[in-house]
Amino acid sequence: MLVSQILKSKQQHDVVTVPPTMNISEAARILSDKGIGTVVVSSNGKVVDGILSERDIVREIGARGAGCLSHTVASLMTSKIVTCKKDDEADAILKQMTEGRFRHMPVVEEGALQGLISLGDVVKARLMELAMEKDALEGMIMGH
Repeated sequence: MLVSQILKSKQQHDVVTVPPTMNISEAARILSDKGIGTVVVSSNGKVVDGILSERDIVREIGARGAGCLSHTVASLMTSKIVTCKKDDEADAILKQMTEGRFRHMPVVEEGALQGLISLGDVVKARLMELAMEKDALEGMIMGH
């Protein structure tokens, strides 16, 4: 299965982006309001500058206290981002996410953000693929 197929199967296609100058408390409010775990940090909504997750925020609060909520997103975001392309294989992406211990990967084509896939998206797609293979094999065995 390709990343493009995973993107097509997602119910929400829009990627939530925030500017690097936004403060952490505003970003946390967006995460909460939208019920999402990650925002892509982008100064123009197209180029990926970084990524910020609720996990990043919680860890920083634990380490430095609530005062960090007034800091900018740029000060806390992960800036070394692993991205993928629409024609990448889901199995390879699953391996990268597992080995890298991250749960979200921006999809970038020609330097522009195309979407965001999560570890859950990839696992769900893989499970659907396995179910289809199982049904096909059962059909072959039963002579259908």
